[in-house]
Amino acid sequence: QVQLVESGGGLVQAGGSLRLSCAASGSAFSIQTMAWYRQGPGKQRELVADTTSGGSTSYADSVKGRFTISRDNAKNTMSLQMDSLVPEDTAVYYCYARIIRAGRYSGVWGPGTLITVSS
Repeated sequence: QVQLVESGGGLVQAGGSLRLSCAASGSAFSIQTMAWYRQGPGKQRELVADTTSGGSTSYADSVKGRFTISRDNAKNTMSLQMDSLVPEDTAVYYCYARIIRAGRYSGVWGPGTLITVSS
């Protein structure tokens, strides 16, 4: 079984920065796409940023220029550097990975980590 664990959430003032990390553990798997999603209060879960195994990245319009996604394929880890945070970034942030294991594709979610941006 493959598991994802996020770390780095917390409380920050508007204009501040945080860095989220996600680590994948398990055996006999490889990861294709990794992504960060978030779900704010009363909102649907939305894609924040994603990165392929080849290093391509994409971002939601709301975070472009402020967030940077990165990935270490050798360590099966992913990070999200978040700068110039605004209260609207308050949400539970989830790590997601599309994996291949035993010839099958599946999606794996982390439990989530809360980020609160105060004004």
